[in-house]
Amino acid sequence: MTLLSVRNLSTHYAGGRGTVRAVDDVSLTIEPGETVALVGESGCGKSSLGKSLMRLVEPTSGQVEFKGRDVTAMTSGELRSLRRSIQMIFQDPFASLNPRQTIRAILTAPLKVHGIGDTKRRQQIVESIILQVGLPADSLDRYPHEFSGGQRQRIGIARALILQPELVVCDEPVSALDLSIQAQILNLLVEMKNRLSLSYLFVSHDLSVVRYFSDRVLVMYLGKIVESAPTAELWADPKHPYTRALLAAVPDPSRRREAAPISGDLPSPHDPPSGCRFHTRCPLATDLCRSEAPDYRLFGTAHAVACHHTN
Repeated sequence: MTLLSVRNLSTHYAGGRGTVRAVDDVSLTIEPGETVALVGESGCGKSSLGKSLMRLVEPTSGQVEFKGRDVTAMTSGELRSLRRSIQMIFQDPFASLNPRQTIRAILTAPLKVHGIGDTKRRQQIVESIILQVGLPADSLDRYPHEFSGGQRQRIGIARALILQPELVVCDEPVSALDLSIQAQILNLLVEMKNRLSLSYLFVSHDLSVVRYFSDRVLVMYLGKIVESAPTAELWADPKHPYTRALLAAVPDPSRRREAAPISGDLPSPHDPPSGCRFHTRCPLATDLCRSEAPDYRLFGTAHAVACHHTN
């Protein structure tokens, strides 16, 4: 059974300058044990999509199903139960931790909320998970400000995994960390995935981060998915001009630069361009691109692209 199925999901916000179309008619699936990366520039709607899947923000329309259950129709009580199965790791490991609570209190809270174990059993679980994420047991009685950024993110990972979820939404979990620490956190996520049989939706703006981490990549631009493919296939044969530009910006001596990095800023989601949303920055844009949105077409068995110029 497919773990997560998203169909025609849209999330729009009311803003001072009009409606913000953060997520617009997005469909995707995640299979058990799969890591799906969601990449794109900052402001393209990636985090809004991740939060919409969990109903941390309410979708405007569309459907989200988790193991066949309609998440968009769940009551507050049903959502609380769902939180045991879907957890999130946040981008900022300091802002996401309560500075007034010890690490022991932070990690014990989810167990209390979901009624897991008695006091003794909860302490056993907390002591086990802190060791699994590579921190010593004496970390539990310290406060978040006493740790480095990488250590705080390990605590955030422990909090997300302590309920033994099946799916974890990783919202830019390494972007605030130094490069050497990024590698350590990514290795930890891989280790925990294998140990706990997890699935990940890994949100990132950096294709070089997801290359060795994900099974499949979704490329998002201004609220829409413009390309989807297995990671190796996307890296070897990117078909959308936006994907090619993102890859060209990644330092990689093994690849011949085929496209210049894109110029200009991301258009406002208050007023997205007509037709293909990428046409204002695309070197291949024609009148067709400016007037008509491209269909999302399948090329081969698992490679889909929304572009008028892809053959």
